Amino acid sequence: MLSLAAASFPIHHNRLFLYRTTPSPPFTVRSSASGGVQEIQESSTPPPSTPQDGEISSELFVSAPFPPIKGAKRVVLVRHGQSTWNAEGRIQGSSNFSVLTKKGESQAETSRQMLLDDSFDICFSSPLTRSKRTAEIIWGDREEEILTDSDLREIDLYSFQGLLKHEGKEKFGDSFRRWQLDAPNFSIDGHYPVRELWARARNCWDRILEHESRSVLVVAHNAVNQALVATAIGLGTEYFRILLQSNCGVSVLDFTPRAEGGSPYICLNRLNQTPSSPLASGGGRKASKRIVLVCHGTMQGSAGDQGMNMLGIIQSQKIAELLLDLQVSTIISSTEDVSVDTSVAISRVQEAADCLGADCVPRYVELKRSKDLDASDILQQLNEEGSEGQLLRPGFLNRFDDESLSALWDQSGKAWETLLNEVSDESDPEKVAVVVSHPAVHIALMGHCLKLTKEWMGSFHLDAGSISVVDFPDGAAGIGVIRCINYTAHLGRWAIPITRPTADDEEF
Repeated sequence: MLSLAAASFPIHHNRLFLYRTTPSPPFTVRSSASGGVQEIQESSTPPPSTPQDGEISSELFVSAPFPPIKGAKRVVLVRHGQSTWNAEGRIQGSSNFSVLTKKGESQAETSRQMLLDDSFDICFSSPLTRSKRTAEIIWGDREEEILTDSDLREIDLYSFQGLLKHEGKEKFGDSFRRWQLDAPNFSIDGHYPVRELWARARNCWDRILEHESRSVLVVAHNAVNQALVATAIGLGTEYFRILLQSNCGVSVLDFTPRAEGGSPYICLNRLNQTPSSPLASGGGRKASKRIVLVCHGTMQGSAGDQGMNMLGIIQSQKIAELLLDLQVSTIISSTEDVSVDTSVAISRVQEAADCLGADCVPRYVELKRSKDLDASDILQQLNEEGSEGQLLRPGFLNRFDDESLSALWDQSGKAWETLLNEVSDESDPEKVAVVVSHPAVHIALMGHCLKLTKEWMGSFHLDAGSISVVDFPDGAAGIGVIRCINYTAHLGRWAIPITRPTADDEEF
């Protein structure tokens, strides 16, 4: 294997983002600047001002714009398989004492099969054994060497590394509690681990984007993959633990060059597509409240009142089968026929759970409709452009006019508040609400969940028949944690391959 030395972090900037490092509120509304977005970073040294009375002072951090690229580039991120220390509940950090378990090896093999048909140009890997072994399994007999990059190692947790979680609580007390509750402002041994991690992740992107390749595999770790996703789309350290990365979970980012040069357009094509169902427990904190965003099946045309075509009907059945693992309380759909038909397909399978062997008693599902979930303006523009039957390309919302995007954003904001009220129902301690609508609406809903602004909508992508999952480990009043975005493995042969671009680019 080849090894890349860590590069120094350049400080060239033309736009700044402000954000608070105070524990409350957890994070602030983010706004994208034209021409690209910026990430948050800080050196490993403590802030120049000393916190007083438990308060953390607000600081301003900057980072470099991304390097320009010559052609479209797709980057596939994979977290390593389960390790021995994962299984033991031991804090790993950047230590290198754990190896893959048999389960971890099996997860890596599943990921290999998932990515088997892709012609990756290059693979970057963390130098740590658990990640490097996962990369070797996925890379298989490809001739190209794997490049190891020290900046892809897991988060440095210094004195915490090697401890079981209960040992960390006993030995470090308040410091361990800060790590659990306010990780961006957590410091240990004179370091701020999450802030250092964000800077490292930003370093990695320069080397990945400057490499002469168009299809890139990156195999690393939970925290560093979170940081790679976040820094790519311009989110700061307050989003640590918000974008989950499960063992062998796959995330995909698309980079598209700008005609005028400069930082490329960046779109998160999917997040945390796992070898097993995203609805199963594992990874992240346990949550009793959940919202599942379901993109309706493929339409007959571009108008939502035309219903689903045959592929859409198949997709809706596959969605219903996947959701059988959940006891769904409520299904809320847009008023458009294609969403209503998808929601009815899900409810029928839910209510037949006892006949299908998924439950011992019949389930009752409440069906609701909301005009705030309609996508009429977006669908009208798609119809005017003659886009019916075409796959929506990553970042497709960037081409819509500001008036339509503003209307969609404001409307979806009302819908998001309604959804939060729905899952806040204390009479149902394990409330699961399924929401069925157009991909554009769900992208806007995720933006509201993440406290973003409408300018961010072009940074996300969803396909017909996909699901995205938002968990609320602290209840509906707390922060939503994104378990997955644009999960499509349940569609089987009808799914768009993870690594195939949706743009019409045969050369890619």
